[in-house]
Amino acid sequence: MSSSAATADERVLDVVFSDDALSVSLRDGRTITVPLVWYPRLLDATPTQRKNWKIAGGGYGIHWPDLDEDLSTAGLLRGAPAPKTQARTR
Repeated sequence: MSSSAATADERVLDVVFSDDALSVSLRDGRTITVPLVWYPRLLDATPTQRKNWKIAGGGYGIHWPDLDEDLSTAGLLRGAPAPKTQARTR
């Protein structure tokens, strides 16, 4: 039996923010949406800082140079929030 299923491609295509979530579109058509509270640096960032992202790690990561924040698609797919040590007090 042959399979015509598309191969998973976890590379980043686009990044979008809502008031309370981060959504990452992948090249294979999937979208990962996670709560913004999982990533305090992004939660506390200005809209301009959030928009200034770059694809990193061969397409499998996202880097925000203004925030020194990096996320990977593997971590997002695992549902891995930022380590507690990263959290800042508001």
